[in-house]
Amino acid sequence: MKRVEGFDFIVLMMAVILTCFGVVMVYSASSVMAAKKYHDGFYFLKRQSLFALLGFAGMAFLMQVDYHVWKRWAVPLFFSCFFLLLLVFMPGIGGAAKGASRWIRLPGFNFQPSELAKVALIIYMAYSLDKRQDKLRQFMSGFFPYLLILGVFIAVLLKQHDMGAALTMGTVAIVMLFAAGTRLQYILGMGLVALPGACYLVFTEAYRMRRITAFMDPWQDPTDAGFQIIQSWLALGTGGIFGQGLGEGKQKLFYLPEAHTDFILSVCGEELGFLGVIVIASMFLLLVQRCIRVAIAAEDNFGRFLAFGIAVLIGLEAFINMAVVTGMLPTKGLALPFLSYGGSSLIISLCAVGILLNVSTKMRVTT
Repeated sequence: MKRVEGFDFIVLMMAVILTCFGVVMVYSASSVMAAKKYHDGFYFLKRQSLFALLGFAGMAFLMQVDYHVWKRWAVPLFFSCFFLLLLVFMPGIGGAAKGASRWIRLPGFNFQPSELAKVALIIYMAYSLDKRQDKLRQFMSGFFPYLLILGVFIAVLLKQHDMGAALTMGTVAIVMLFAAGTRLQYILGMGLVALPGACYLVFTEAYRMRRITAFMDPWQDPTDAGFQIIQSWLALGTGGIFGQGLGEGKQKLFYLPEAHTDFILSVCGEELGFLGVIVIASMFLLLVQRCIRVAIAAEDNFGRFLAFGIAVLIGLEAFINMAVVTGMLPTKGLALPFLSYGGSSLIISLCAVGILLNVSTKMRVTT
């Protein structure tokens, strides 16, 4: 065995290219709306560029920080993020939009603590799984404590009306538990127990029911619940194979809601065509594959779990966003990593890549 020298160059390049491309597409998707709403067509471009610079700075710094340091910070960071999740409910501190309370108001910027909580959960899970690996095949002392902690976090996220973050965190945690050696029957049993609760959450909230019915048949309510996915389909269909050309899309002109955030892939599809979407998906696939390679070759279990959790997070968020945009899943507010507009998502995603890149410097490969 020998140690790999330097960072994983492909992971670094994929993160940089996707981010820079995202800045361009955010401008393309938002310039007309920004000019009308803020009297500045460059409003979102300037902000996303700033977020990208901050994210790159965070990534560059964390690339140099030995990832073993996160063992000491795993528990404090985890519970600090839980406190931040509660702060969103405090009047004067928390911010709400469209019925959801997910943000902490800062000067000139709204911070979404659930984005940081996702990475904090991965760090905590990596630390805990490494420490308690001999107990993972036991239910009460191994699997059940993680269910309790995860259940509390998910309950707070659901209170924020952030089912996307709850689904993401829950899935990442379960996949990490399975990869660490938890018995499959425990996970399947938990899924069966949680299914009635999930159905209750859907059927007791009118807006969630509307999303489900719109997913089944958006043409039943084409001007309300089904409007967004229909406009997304129109954008993707209009793009054809080669697209209308960068900046030439029409659905972003006040037709497609959230064009520069959750549905930025629709704008990419209209302007760059099917081939453009395939290139984006392929870049994410390559990024996740290289992240998993880092996890497999990491020098210890903590690094292995840490890199694997980050790989699952990036891959899962990208898959869910793409599935929503193409109508494979019900509409859900979840950003496309590196591409969608939003400071919290972009900065935290790049910082997570920075942590993984440090893990990659300590990989061991067969000679």
